Amino acid sequence: MPKNFQKFAKVGVKAKIRLPIQAHLSLLHGTRELSTVRVNGYSLDLKDRLLAHTPFLGDSVSRSAFVKLLSTWRTLMADMFGIDPLGEKATSRISKSRLDLLLAKKGLAAAVIEAAIEDYAFQMVHVVQQFLQQKSWQGVERIVIGGGFQQSALGRLAIVQTNALMAAQKIPVQLCHLHHDADEGGLIGWVHLLPPELTTQYNALLAVDIGGTNVRCGIVRMRRDKAVDFSRADVIERVKWGHAEDANATQREHLVGGMADMLQSLQRKAEKKGLRLAPFVGIACPGLINADGSLSNGTQNLPGNWESARFHLPENLSQRLPKIDGQTTQVRLHNDAVVQGLSQLPLMEDVKKWAVLTIGTGLGNASFSNRKRPLVF
Repeated sequence: MPKNFQKFAKVGVKAKIRLPIQAHLSLLHGTRELSTVRVNGYSLDLKDRLLAHTPFLGDSVSRSAFVKLLSTWRTLMADMFGIDPLGEKATSRISKSRLDLLLAKKGLAAAVIEAAIEDYAFQMVHVVQQFLQQKSWQGVERIVIGGGFQQSALGRLAIVQTNALMAAQKIPVQLCHLHHDADEGGLIGWVHLLPPELTTQYNALLAVDIGGTNVRCGIVRMRRDKAVDFSRADVIERVKWGHAEDANATQREHLVGGMADMLQSLQRKAEKKGLRLAPFVGIACPGLINADGSLSNGTQNLPGNWESARFHLPENLSQRLPKIDGQTTQVRLHNDAVVQGLSQLPLMEDVKKWAVLTIGTGLGNASFSNRKRPLVF
């Protein structure tokens, strides 16, 4: 980076000169140092010796873990009463909305779901305790629960139950649910990762959230004119692709190509809406993100080998995308839990240290320390 970059950037902003995106290459992939917050750690891969049925700590509170608990209670109740309280459909095929309806109706089905939730809450307390013992999590005061599970009534009840159990055990941490829709949190968080110069030149960006089951792409509107802390940022257009159900679900290139098609479609929509789209795409994905954009550890739920030395996702995707605002579209990576957590940043100003756990195919995790916010004129 040129030594006079900061001076050049200040002159550019004052004179309203468009700075080339290449001037912002100092934005590293997986950066941990931001102006208002520091990422203390993420994607901790903890083992759990106490839970013999699963070697990874996060597996005990994943979406599939709740399904297993529910199946166990369902079988027990069916043996006791001679009737399956949840009907004929397999537990894994029952939607969260259907379970929410059964929970609201009370009765035997609700009793089964409530029993599974209580067991799940006990496991969640254990998981939280293990994370709090990690160096990067020490001093955490609040934990945001992200992912789709917490958006359901049963997920919310699980959070309430976990908070009650932690209070009874005098664990000084509170769980709260993600403020944004789970499909949007992993997109909106990118407004906090953009260089300040880009946030003054443009009012929107493209973002992607890659999961083991789904990919979400969207147009994120910064709305800095409404709130300088980006608390009013929103997603005005998004698409969701259940790539795991495709015939080519095991192919890495199929997933990357699909993302490129989705982003090109969104770019055209942004142009039609008259948005000033930044020549930048933020990608949230599982695993550890190296400064050069390579991936390591934690990508096992994605199709193919994403940690290969011959595969570089940012470069691969950038080559498939057209220019934006006459410039080559730069692609940056960060961990999905980090990005989802950062979407909650404006609501975390009252604590010093906080964290996020995202419940999905696996369990994402990240911890943060707030910094003193700079004055904004």
